[in-house]
Amino acid sequence: MLRYILQRLLMIPVLLVVFSIMVFALVQAPPGDFLTSYVATLSSSGSSLDQETILMLKQQFGLDQPVHIQYLRWMQNLLRGNLGLSLEYQRPNIELINERLGLTLVLALFAFVFTWIVAIPIGIYSATHRNTFLDYLSTVVNYTGVAIPNFMLALILMWWAYSQFGISITGLFSREFDQAPWSIAKVIDLLKHIWVPMIVIGVAGTARLTRVMRANLLDELNKPYMISGRARGLSEWQLVMKYPVRMAINPLVSTIGWYLPELFSGSLIVATVMNLQNIGPLLLRSLINQDMYLAGGILLIYCFLAIIGTLISDILLAWLDPRIRMEKV
Repeated sequence: MLRYILQRLLMIPVLLVVFSIMVFALVQAPPGDFLTSYVATLSSSGSSLDQETILMLKQQFGLDQPVHIQYLRWMQNLLRGNLGLSLEYQRPNIELINERLGLTLVLALFAFVFTWIVAIPIGIYSATHRNTFLDYLSTVVNYTGVAIPNFMLALILMWWAYSQFGISITGLFSREFDQAPWSIAKVIDLLKHIWVPMIVIGVAGTARLTRVMRANLLDELNKPYMISGRARGLSEWQLVMKYPVRMAINPLVSTIGWYLPELFSGSLIVATVMNLQNIGPLLLRSLINQDMYLAGGILLIYCFLAIIGTLISDILLAWLDPRIRMEKV
């Protein structure tokens, strides 16, 4: 186990280099650059920049260099722990990300816990009470949860809350706490608001995991060892929880690799629609304005989270299922 973990940790730098090339190519793919968009915006508002100023800005941002030189300069900064300078905000990207990192982690943690504590019990109940009314109801709700886009669910909840109760459920804080320093009152206000985006972000993942848990558990319940366990006099609940659930939960654990960065982004469109103060809207704005160093830094963080999530999945799978021999992988 330790050898396997060390091997995976040694692969992380190599994977990050590969991902960094892909990320930089993606953010460079759209035509033009930040300066081109900035000049166009000024022109539309009746202002303009002379060619000397434009040339100076290109040199300042490094936009006058070939793409591979820009990438090498970016990587050089990354190796020093520097995510670069935001072209739009003219501030270090690490500062912009850190301002939203805390709330992003809190929201992701709440959505992750909500997804698992809801999906697993419902999946177990549906499998052990197959073809009952609650099983059919769960199936309908799950298919609906997967089919409805998260941003549409957010819009429906926002409209319903405002039309029925006259309250706005956007954001993570009330207006009086939005810019206030952290205090116990601000934490309580956060807890009052966070449950709505938690449900909106987590509902699709909950529906998918419930269906996976139900299908896998149904497969395990029909295996010979269940018949043998019943013959030994074990109670049905004890038998189900001791063996089939442990086997059925394995595919859910394997999804952590892709689910972790998805939660971290807070569903980019949902975060924008609900005015959430996490990293999602910051990424969207950087992509629209072609702020390539900020967008590249955030996307690289997502890639790193995917790698860490996959490593966590493999470790948990080995712990849950002794049949997995990590030293042979």
